[in-house]
Amino acid sequence: MLGQDLIKSGSIKFGDFVLTSGKKSDYYVDIKEGATKPELLNEISVELSKKLTAKKIAGMELGAVPLIVATSLKANIPYIIVRKEEREHGTKKRIIGEINKNEEIDLIEDVVTTGNSLLKTADILRKNGAVIRHAICVVDRESGGYDLLKSNGIELESLVKISDILKSR
Repeated sequence: MLGQDLIKSGSIKFGDFVLTSGKKSDYYVDIKEGATKPELLNEISVELSKKLTAKKIAGMELGAVPLIVATSLKANIPYIIVRKEEREHGTKKRIIGEINKNEEIDLIEDVVTTGNSLLKTADILRKNGAVIRHAICVVDRESGGYDLLKSNGIELESLVKISDILKSR
């Protein structure tokens, strides 16, 4: 079961943590750590590929990158990486990969809390011609992200909800 595998891999830790928001939490979700383990990354990519609705996927650097690459290989579909910030050097591109006008793209994210990061990714892609209606995350912290995305026309699916993980401990 993915939830238990996330705990065993150290992707979900229990203790006292301060989150990016400044809030305190008795658990911490770090999918990036788990994605460094081939068996777990494979398991996640298999589960993500089962939920795809589009023929292309996208995600924001850093957390989503190993997930979109592995899922792209599993589903044999192209992917797009969205940089967090505009580049000041090289090609200065914020989007790596091709977007065709009105092309439907599924978003992939490691962890969703408020949903702001996924919404930012969707907005960037939409401004570049993509249609974004569906997002998949590995873990939904169930902290408002689902509702925020829904109110912006994006259906969020998760592989695991944090409430299920906490119940199974």
